[in-house]
Amino acid sequence: MGRQRIFLVSVLAAAAAAAGCAAKTETETASDKTAAAAPAEAAAPAAAQAPVFFDDFSYPDLAAFQANGWKVRTETGHPGIKGAAWSAEGVSFHADIADTQGGAVRMSSVTNGKADKTRQTQFCHARKYREGTYAARIFFRDQPSYGPDGDEVIQTFYAISPLKAPMDKNYSETDFEYLPNGGWGENAKPAMWTTTWDTFQLEPWTKVNEFSRTEGSYAGWHTLVLTVADKKVSYYVDGKPFSVHSSAVYPEDFMSINFNLWFMPKGADGSLGPVDSPELREYQEDIDWVFFQEGTALATADVEAQVAALRGKKLAHVDTVKEQNPPLASPCGL
Repeated sequence: MGRQRIFLVSVLAAAAAAAGCAAKTETETASDKTAAAAPAEAAAPAAAQAPVFFDDFSYPDLAAFQANGWKVRTETGHPGIKGAAWSAEGVSFHADIADTQGGAVRMSSVTNGKADKTRQTQFCHARKYREGTYAARIFFRDQPSYGPDGDEVIQTFYAISPLKAPMDKNYSETDFEYLPNGGWGENAKPAMWTTTWDTFQLEPWTKVNEFSRTEGSYAGWHTLVLTVADKKVSYYVDGKPFSVHSSAVYPEDFMSINFNLWFMPKGADGSLGPVDSPELREYQEDIDWVFFQEGTALATADVEAQVAALRGKKLAHVDTVKEQNPPLASPCGL
């Protein structure tokens, strides 16, 4: 079936030492707005015994992926085109992807703008993450792999708790979203969004969140890091500060780690939705690795050093983050 969970404090200690050697001063963003809002990312010493979750996604098949606690969404529902399918058909594993060590997991979602011809993709890990450092290395794309371009497609990395009731006071969500064709009522230019949610309800649509947006193409490989610590949520892209969100939206509940790839419906916060074409098109997103360390706000250099140390030990999957007692339900979706 592939891997076993590995509990090696010595490896984490080695990773911490490597992180200390590799840490470097990281530059400010080009955006005056986000630079003013976000302090420079400071290198933090890695706690050798802090619980860690790491996966480099070098799986032979879906069964091995699921054996390590990953779930693939199959139920219909929000977000995306109403009535669209969510399917494991869109999850695949590739050992030959350039600029990766051992390959990556790929999400592939398709649409022709109609629900019956739309297949969206999402997978998630156990709901046991809250304060600490979340990170992933992701390959974003600006164009579909085939078919006409222009759909308001969402490529993501995020953590989320279930919405137990409309305007749930304990709801928690922290998002990276890349929109290569625009959306959320903005123009059609590519942009990266970060959003931290306090709560929301679907009917009538009501939201309480803080968000940040930076225009520009993010096609290619990027290391995304977010830290939940000191009553603020801080987001970084390739080691540069992107945004900081306040204590008003600070996560209050345990969350699952998620990735999804979906299509924005017309009218969502002023969105234009899919392009007007009956031709089928496919969009893709690749994830090289994912990492979490509990209770510690790490700099990007520290994260990358720990990932390199784990890979240097040939560890494809490490999970020392304890489940809650009893374990929390972890639905892949809302």
